[in-house]
Amino acid sequence: MPFQTVFKRYELKYLLNGAQKQAVIEAMAPYMKLDQYGRTTIRNIYLDTDNYRLVRHSIESPVYKEKLRIRSYNLATEESTVFVELKKKFDSVVYKRRLPLPEEVALEWIAGYLPCPVHSQIADEIEYFRKYYETLHPTAFLSYEREAYYATDGSDFRVTFDEEICAREDDLSLCDEAGGTLLLPEGLTLMEIKCSGGIPLWMTHTLTQHKIYKASFSKYGTAYEKLIYPHLQPARSVQPVYFPIPQEVFCYA
Repeated sequence: MPFQTVFKRYELKYLLNGAQKQAVIEAMAPYMKLDQYGRTTIRNIYLDTDNYRLVRHSIESPVYKEKLRIRSYNLATEESTVFVELKKKFDSVVYKRRLPLPEEVALEWIAGYLPCPVHSQIADEIEYFRKYYETLHPTAFLSYEREAYYATDGSDFRVTFDEEICAREDDLSLCDEAGGTLLLPEGLTLMEIKCSGGIPLWMTHTLTQHKIYKASFSKYGTAYEKLIYPHLQPARSVQPVYFPIPQEVFCYA
């Protein structure tokens, strides 16, 4: 089965309450369909350096940032296909390169126990990244329930809804069950609009009508601030600044 391995697009995030999500789904009905996987549980292992250089840089909202993760779209086994994903963002555009590999091979390569298993441009980019950040290792497990919709007109316009977004610092395996600390208040859904061009007019009208505004929310960044950072500063009173949740998402509760 062929997999898309290169992405270049905008990824816009919104935090919705239940009524807003329902309104968006109803508006999408004539234009979009739920993909063949339906509702899936996505598992991710994020990698970072010993001093969490990648996530600390990311939460400063720089013009350029990058991260490396290993993703599975189901409960993995050692032979399951997972994706090693190198994701970069520059000037609001997201560039993603991903490499499908067996779960066991992916983890041993990234950990430095195996040489790069594939000869390709994408593999070379990930290998350079891995060597540049010398102390890369698994730091967080994130999982969530996702519904993904695609445009029926053949364009690359996509909409995803993520719920039950959880993170943990232990059991960092794609072969383990999902779960951990919830990163969003109960009843909120993270919607992402993904497109290489403009947003369709019908979606723009829907967002405006239901007062749905763009939000700054990073799953790994929030996991770092809520779970990881407090453990790094045991002797201090920690008051991390979480990614803000616009009050407008509560308007239609």
